Amino acid sequence: MREPAAESIAHVNRTVKEEHSLSSSLLLGVILAVYVCARGLEVTPNPIPRTAIIALDVLSAMAFAVVHGARQYRLRGVLVFAAICVVVGNLSENLSVLTGFPFGRYCFLELMGPKLFHVPVLLGLAYIGMSYVSWVLGRTIAESSSTSAPGLAVPLTASLIMLAWDLAQDPVWSTVLHGWVWLDGGPWFGVPVSNYIGWFATSFVIFQIFALFLRWKPMIEKPLNPAWSRSAVAFYALCAAGNVLQAVRPPDPALVRDPTGRAWSIVDIAVSSALVSIFVMGSFAALAWIRLLKQETLSTD
Repeated sequence: MREPAAESIAHVNRTVKEEHSLSSSLLLGVILAVYVCARGLEVTPNPIPRTAIIALDVLSAMAFAVVHGARQYRLRGVLVFAAICVVVGNLSENLSVLTGFPFGRYCFLELMGPKLFHVPVLLGLAYIGMSYVSWVLGRTIAESSSTSAPGLAVPLTASLIMLAWDLAQDPVWSTVLHGWVWLDGGPWFGVPVSNYIGWFATSFVIFQIFALFLRWKPMIEKPLNPAWSRSAVAFYALCAAGNVLQAVRPPDPALVRDPTGRAWSIVDIAVSSALVSIFVMGSFAALAWIRLLKQETLSTD
């Protein structure tokens, strides 16, 4: 039998873990609420500067990644992930602004706020939140075991999930809102195909480096908890829902031109973004949710 003191210590440890789990869950709930507010402010008339709304959007997503990731990969692990995102993302963006590789020829305008070299600080930080959420969904969908180190399928799946997000977002933020401008235009509402090839490649590099880190430091990762991962799926689904809301806002003006002079219908852009968000992003979210339900069922059998 255990000694009474040992049992008491074990009980205290369980209580501390439960309290920590509850506080983390409550904090994630608050962060999700802030993110929802930011997405709502994007599509409703208000006096708040758009750059401030973008900052709220980006920073709430980053906070979600740090809080969620600290529990799944410990603080050290999620900080490594964030560093990979910032370094690879900023290098790719600066390189493309200067040379056109890997995304294409473009430049950033004032909407995105102050820059680090040629890239807005907020855009560099934006890689952290959505990359982390895409990683969790990719791990949920592609990995057969919650305890094994991620194989090649996880970075590939997570990159596709990131690609779906950019496919929905980029025409809105570039052609309509002018956060950045594609100098040569492109077939997807002014966005070139090279952007999506470069986006997939950059995302894959981020995820593959982190996968290699987890192979090098396997003990840093905790077993995947289906209930905990559900909040990341919810975040991705809320992001898709925020894109759908853009189609509700009345267009003013009705047409917008890219730098090549080609005119695009804002309604067409918003509706296309909504359709990609519903059927592509929504499919990834639904698939991840179903996988989590199956994992939870198996764990209780």
